Amino acid sequence: MQVIVNIDVDDLDKAIQFYTTALDLRLNRRLFDSSVAEMVGPTATIHLLLKPAGTAPFDSSGVTRHYQRHWTPVHLDFAVEDISGTVDRAVAAGAVLHGQIATYIWGHLATLSDPFGHGFCLIQFIDTGYDAVR
Repeated sequence: MQVIVNIDVDDLDKAIQFYTTALDLRLNRRLFDSSVAEMVGPTATIHLLLKPAGTAPFDSSGVTRHYQRHWTPVHLDFAVEDISGTVDRAVAAGAVLHGQIATYIWGHLATLSDPFGHGFCLIQFIDTGYDAVR
């Protein structure tokens, strides 16, 4: 099985720039008449989908897309080697850091949002990572 992550954005070039600069992803190819940017680097392929603000996510939807900061029960976590450096790079690329980097028995956690309002976390594991939580 392969997991593919899709992220709706309203400016594909801006999204490519953010994810390459902030998280060291790289553009692998453009698909579907250049409305999808296939980003690679992590163990999951990430597709940035060009979806204009105000459009419906599916035909019978009662809501439309918007790109202000929003909450969703699904988000991405990126495990990184240097959380401070990655947070600095992400913020410089346009991310918003929500609070400070927190430290837990398993590692460090930073909660951010990208320029399109999508929340994501950066995690730097310590020693045994989640195995430290029993």
